[in-house]
Amino acid sequence: MRTKLRARYLLPATVVVAAGVAGLLTTGAAAHTPAPRPSARTAREVSAGKQDDPITYQGLPRSYVAPGRVLFEASCSSCHGTDASGSAIAPNLQGLGPATVDFWVSTGRMPLADATKQPIRKPPRFDRTQTLEIAAFVSSLVPTSSDFPSGVPSVDRAQASLPEGNSLFVLNCAGCHTITGSGDALANGAYAPSLHKATPTQVAEAIRTGPTNMPHFGPGNLSDRQVADIVAYVTETIQHPNNKGGVSLGGIGPVAEGFIGLLIGVGGLMLIAFWIGDRNKA
Repeated sequence: MRTKLRARYLLPATVVVAAGVAGLLTTGAAAHTPAPRPSARTAREVSAGKQDDPITYQGLPRSYVAPGRVLFEASCSSCHGTDASGSAIAPNLQGLGPATVDFWVSTGRMPLADATKQPIRKPPRFDRTQTLEIAAFVSSLVPTSSDFPSGVPSVDRAQASLPEGNSLFVLNCAGCHTITGSGDALANGAYAPSLHKATPTQVAEAIRTGPTNMPHFGPGNLSDRQVADIVAYVTETIQHPNNKGGVSLGGIGPVAEGFIGLLIGVGGLMLIAFWIGDRNKA
């Protein structure tokens, strides 16, 4: 008799346990206290005291060009050519400016081992100085195109507006990167990467240079103020969410909440139903 009872309870109990484990394994399952960071102000505070230049584009010293040439020829020229003019397997880098090169190299997407696959974020091969030296060499070959930054952006988020950044992100970015910045699949096997590890400089560089399938947002599309607002929203609200419920469940809202509620709730009701049925038979 006891063996039969155990068998009757096994299936619903397994469902409940599996649902609980799945919920705990979802990304962001533990609440955390956001790390200290520069705080963006509300729209009202911004209107009270605006800053003219929220983004500074820093030029690179000419002393970086010579060592950058050595690094480029050793690690990049086999695909891009010694003059960065590109090849059948790699694009032309001339005129794209230092911000473009800095983004690709600082995020570890370049150098790329397999040119047939989409580059992914990984630990960079070069340190910060070496990365800027490579960027300085490439940008020294020809003048930077007028719709690309002529320097590496440094973003001041102190005066940024998080509400405005949210609106701009939803309008221009969430369609591919999702509302939580977790990334998503695109057409033809491509995907929009997660933004959770991007630095303020890298977010600004991506917006201004448009890597891979991402649109290129020049000054005519988004002002520096708007870019700074988006950078603040990504690096503060998205990367350090305030999970008031205690568990983020992946940050995808009703999908994860419904999954946990349905499986645990239904599983629990199944156990109760089996228990009531067994008592009635007894």
